Amino acid sequence: MMRKLIDMHCDTISMLLRGGAAETIVENHLSVDMEGMKRAETMIQFFACFADGREYVDGKAVRVGGHRQISPDAWDRAYGAVLDMIELIHKEENEELLLARSYEEIQENSRQGRISAIATVEEGGVLNGRPERLEELYQRGIRLMTLTWNYENCLGYPNSKDSAVMNRGLKSFGIETVERMNELGMIVDVSHLSDGGFWDCIRYGRFPIVASHSNARALCGVPRNLTDEMLKALAEKGGAAGLNFYPVFLREEESEVTVQDIACHAAYMIDVAGEDVPAIGTDFDGFECKRVTGYVSGPGEMDRVWEAMKKQGITERQLDKIWSGNALRVLRTVL
Repeated sequence: MMRKLIDMHCDTISMLLRGGAAETIVENHLSVDMEGMKRAETMIQFFACFADGREYVDGKAVRVGGHRQISPDAWDRAYGAVLDMIELIHKEENEELLLARSYEEIQENSRQGRISAIATVEEGGVLNGRPERLEELYQRGIRLMTLTWNYENCLGYPNSKDSAVMNRGLKSFGIETVERMNELGMIVDVSHLSDGGFWDCIRYGRFPIVASHSNARALCGVPRNLTDEMLKALAEKGGAAGLNFYPVFLREEESEVTVQDIACHAAYMIDVAGEDVPAIGTDFDGFECKRVTGYVSGPGEMDRVWEAMKKQGITERQLDKIWSGNALRVLRTVL
């Protein structure tokens, strides 16, 4: 049977790097491992190389205008950590999991019954204003970059409750980077980005963009989620939004979250923007949900999400698009 799940975001690699050499993708105490991916019939797992710039600052990050700024030296150290994570992905390749750099390699891996790993960078600040770094990341296998995380960086501004920050667009280097990513064949990811930055990506991008792990703001009013207008713009651009399983982004009453809330966001996206928008972007290993009991804990339990979506009235055809079709369309177009 062809593996059919595509998960556009997990933080497993950065967690493994922190843990040293004791654990691997094959077997670990985290959410994502080989057993779980095989149980989910995973076709593609996106692995984020995430470096929190704050962790590489000597002393505290400086706050300017209500939001945190990271020093250039810290971004350089964070870039080194990202390179280490990329190297770790290469080391983790095995008979059942292979890095894919093109759509053709994805297809070949699938034909051979292997899971494709897509390497991504979460936090474009590691470029630190140096365009040659984007070229190096591409050569090392990176095929998606999340432009910002939670801080201002050389590309733009993060999502924020501060409207002055939220409305700011991409910086000039950010626009140049989006254009170069299009030329290279690298997916532009707008999760974590300011609203102004999102609309600049729509304006300047020539190819579909994604929000790899973001939900619907109308159902859960956190700034990390997408407005109805954003969801419609993604649809018009041919892009996709990966449903984020983090309870804080699903329901304002975090402790009451259930798997059905994921299905509600999927159905809402379909109602607002059409069935070609929702995809999966679990954010596994990027969050903890200690206040939630009986929740989905990894890819091995994705059948529960499937059943919740069927209960929500989502059709088999729509489920196939959410599980893999919509993300695969973006990969085919951009890569």
